[in-house]
Amino acid sequence: MAKGLPKIPIRDYVLLLSQYLKNQRRSMLLLTFLLLFGIAMQLITPQIIRYFIDTAQSQPSSRPLYYAAGLFLAATLLQQIVNVGATYVGASVGWIATNQLRLDVASHCLRLDMSFHKSQTSGAIIERVDGDINALSNFFSSFVITLLSNVILVAGMLVLLFREGWLIGTGMLFFVLFALASIQYIRRFAVPHWGKLREISARFYGFLGEHLEGTEDTRANGATGYVMFRFHQLLREWLPLRIRAFLGWASMWITTLIVFTIGSAVAFAISYSLWKQGAITLGTVYMIFYYTELMAKPIEQIRTQMEDLQKADASILRVRELLATPAAIQDGPGTPVPEGPLSVEFDRVSFSYDGSGRTLDGLSFRLEPGQVLGLLGRTGSGKTTLARLLLRFYDADEGEIRIGGTEIREPKLQQLRGRVGMVTQNIEIFQGTLRDNLTFFDDTIGDERVSGVLRELGLHGWLESLPQGLDTQLESGGGGLSAGEAQLLSFARVFLADPGLVILDEASSRLDPATEQRIERAMNRLLVGRTCIIIAHRLATIERADRILILQEGRIIEEGERETLRRDPGSRYARMLQVGMEEMLV
Repeated sequence: MAKGLPKIPIRDYVLLLSQYLKNQRRSMLLLTFLLLFGIAMQLITPQIIRYFIDTAQSQPSSRPLYYAAGLFLAATLLQQIVNVGATYVGASVGWIATNQLRLDVASHCLRLDMSFHKSQTSGAIIERVDGDINALSNFFSSFVITLLSNVILVAGMLVLLFREGWLIGTGMLFFVLFALASIQYIRRFAVPHWGKLREISARFYGFLGEHLEGTEDTRANGATGYVMFRFHQLLREWLPLRIRAFLGWASMWITTLIVFTIGSAVAFAISYSLWKQGAITLGTVYMIFYYTELMAKPIEQIRTQMEDLQKADASILRVRELLATPAAIQDGPGTPVPEGPLSVEFDRVSFSYDGSGRTLDGLSFRLEPGQVLGLLGRTGSGKTTLARLLLRFYDADEGEIRIGGTEIREPKLQQLRGRVGMVTQNIEIFQGTLRDNLTFFDDTIGDERVSGVLRELGLHGWLESLPQGLDTQLESGGGGLSAGEAQLLSFARVFLADPGLVILDEASSRLDPATEQRIERAMNRLLVGRTCIIIAHRLATIERADRILILQEGRIIEEGERETLRRDPGSRYARMLQVGMEEMLV
């Protein structure tokens, strides 16, 4: 094993196999039958050849030779058909198992909290979900069965050789033991780098994915040179590991060739000696030599499987480590969130991202059901953090948050996030139809409801202009949509979910005045019967707010009814109205 790479206990392999192969018992039985049948064909074929050679020497009639030749062709053809079937079934078993594992890993990643995703690049996660699990395909498809079948094949050949004579059987037994011991010994030194190779692969694809996604900013800010420097730096780090891994594979391959050459020489020497003594026939000499050559295949496969196991060790460790990563945000027991508009209450809430400095410090306020809160503050004051806590992207370090009178840790995460909707200025458009992008693939939301929401948002004319309506394909990233259209679609998503609390995090900051007016008109209608928190930098955006809350360095420095604060000349909000909120908050 590679240095620093812990050895995986056998029980972990057994548990992994039993977990992901338990639903494929019929396929595994069929694969076992095909492999055992193939073994029988491989053991029978040399016997046919021996009979052919000995008969050709001793029988004047050619009829037995025709029978032997026909039987040999039939056995060989049947063996090839069985091999094709075993390959197909094994590949099918492997893909089904790895796809299920990939599904479990991807689902686990989606359940992990934001702190995990902030610490991992998307490329590194993709490499684990795809690259590491692909490396396990052979392990799932046929590792145990093929390993056992190869052992049975070798054992069967040794039994048949012992039947021909104890000398040839003993010689070949020592050869097999020597071959396996030699290969295993070389393996300890030759294949220590697969774990490091998978790690550098994850780092490289993480780096590549990150910078391909941000290529526009990279070029606009003149950082192309630095990105290419890091690209070549990672390649220079990757290449030596790749070379060492290849040299390890090459050393095992060369060792295998040398060992098999020695085995063939031993078999030839013993067979020649017995033939000279008249103890065996010429056909038996060929059969012994054939079996010795045939041993190369199962022993080579055992070597390859040991190498695959080394790769699987690294991948299993990384996948197991990912699956064992606990989510900092644990699901609640399932206390229901009330229907209708939700009250919001923060009770001495404090929070820190890294434990060093508090982003929120002792925050306490209450928002009644159906009220609209205008949340103001400079960049870094904690506005967006407050919104993230309401969705439980993070949990507060101290204090309690209650929504609709329910402590926020009590409902299931899906229940909570189904009742709290959020719109931000960063809109994610997925490759798929317009309907799928609005409903997030929820088939229970009918087209009439989708069209109604788009009509409320002033997008019905735009929808009718699309050639395929709701079936129109959208590009990943929102290509073909204006910023305003993408923002309006994000509003439609939230209102289709019908939450009791809506959070608008600077949601109109990217919009032109005309589009913003359309959103303002739509919000006046669609926020009826919902509680709303508006995080904004524009005064016009919070004119509908019932209450104002101003944050500074994670603390509340002003709170109250908007009209009361507006009429108070000593309030910060009144001064914002006088001098311009943007100037006071920038």
